[in-house]
Amino acid sequence: MAKKGLNLRISERPLNKLRLYAPNKEKTMTQLVEDWIDRLPNPETDNYSDTHKGCTS
Repeated sequence: MAKKGLNLRISERPLNKLRLYAPNKEKTMTQLVEDWIDRLPNPETDNYSDTHKGCTS
C-alpha cells in the first residue's frame, strides 16, 4: 500500500503530550494516529458523502 502524507497543525501542549506518550507505548506518533483513526466507526457510503459535500480531505 502506498503511503500518503498528512500535515496537521496542533498546539504545542498536545504535540508534546503525544511526543512523550508515544515512546512510553513503544509506538511512533504515526502509529498512534493510525490506531485512533482505525477506532473510528466506518461511515455508511451514502450518509458519509452527503454530510461531507465540498470537503477536500
